[in-house]
Amino acid sequence: MWTLSHMTPLPRLIAGAALLALVGCAQLQTQAPASPTARTAAAGEVMSFTIPPDALGAHDPQLTAVLTKAGALAAAQKRPATIQVAALAQDFRYLNQALWNGVPAQRAGYVHLENLTVSASQPYSVTIRTQD
Repeated sequence: MWTLSHMTPLPRLIAGAALLALVGCAQLQTQAPASPTARTAAAGEVMSFTIPPDALGAHDPQLTAVLTKAGALAAAQKRPATIQVAALAQDFRYLNQALWNGVPAQRAGYVHLENLTVSASQPYSVTIRTQD
């Protein structure tokens, strides 16, 4: 079996440099901009994500933590922010409470929450936008 340890120092150095160059190129390729067909964020949109139905049904603690952080992100914006929640009406209480838990009391006036009712076949989503 061939390994770098069987090589003399100079070829080992060259092989190591070549390996680092290849690894560096691979990392640069993954950071390339998204394809033109990728969805671009709307003006003023800070973040948008869909909620997996299985996480919502179980009131997953990780989902609660993500929603709380989303509320904190909305509150941290320099301009007033709107959190738009698309879900079935029966789930708004849990979603809204988790979002509001992340909003500090002194910033509550800068965050507006909108609930949009969707049909059972549509995905749940949360979108944070700043007001222009």
